Amino acid sequence: MSNTNKKKKKIKAFPIFNTILFIIIALIIMIPIWKVLVDSIDAASGYGMSLWPNQFTLGGYKLIITRDSLYRPFLISCVITVAGTFLGLLLSTLGAYVLIQWEMPGRSFFAYMLLFTMIFNGGMIPTYLVIRRLGMLNTLWAVILPLSINVYNLVLMRNFFEGIPSSLFEAAAIDGCSPMGTFFRIVLPLSKAALASIGLMFAVTFWNDYTNIKIYVTKNSLYNFQMKLRGLIVDNDLPTTNDKISDNTIKNAAIIVAIIPFMIIYPFCQDYFVQGVNVGAVKE
Repeated sequence: MSNTNKKKKKIKAFPIFNTILFIIIALIIMIPIWKVLVDSIDAASGYGMSLWPNQFTLGGYKLIITRDSLYRPFLISCVITVAGTFLGLLLSTLGAYVLIQWEMPGRSFFAYMLLFTMIFNGGMIPTYLVIRRLGMLNTLWAVILPLSINVYNLVLMRNFFEGIPSSLFEAAAIDGCSPMGTFFRIVLPLSKAALASIGLMFAVTFWNDYTNIKIYVTKNSLYNFQMKLRGLIVDNDLPTTNDKISDNTIKNAAIIVAIIPFMIIYPFCQDYFVQGVNVGAVKE
């Protein structure tokens, strides 16, 4: 009995090591975010590390939110994010549904061609020439279309669809359901976790996009929120302030404003996102 109790009380080192490791990783991730948050509400923030604000103020947020020149870029970012996420999910789900049609001629060929584009692409300059030839320069389509065609997300969605029992497709066909009817009535309702996780990936990509706007858009009236925030932080295009609030406070407040939308959205999508993390990883 004593030997049995000793075995039960034996402490394993691996779980302890994992716990310590993940605490360290969490601190490495959270410390920079905490610094930005503290500096955004500290009127006298500098470039050192402070755990708490010395002079609490919300003036930085007020200057960012009340600045008229940021309203249009914020609206453009919202339009790009919503339209791009919808189009990206539409292309990913339809493309994935086509790739699980085993009887379709050339299915494997198209699948390999799509995977090939994940390894090799046209490059920045050829892509720019294609966008210009299509007449999409200085339009929001130059940002929405390239990012909405994401083969990685399409493959994830295909793997998830392949995990749906084939008996459901057979039952739908016996009941006289068309392929598109099966897609809307069977496949999509069973894919909420995949749609939420992949949709969140699309939304974050579109919201944070800076490169495509920088390359394909030269009109100030079409700049998104990230471009304007870049002007605030890098080019020091700051609102008129007084001596009570430092420029560093305003810059950090702009960063927090940029990440707030997804800080609000993520808790509502968390359950679906956690389920969708292993999209296509397990097949029965």
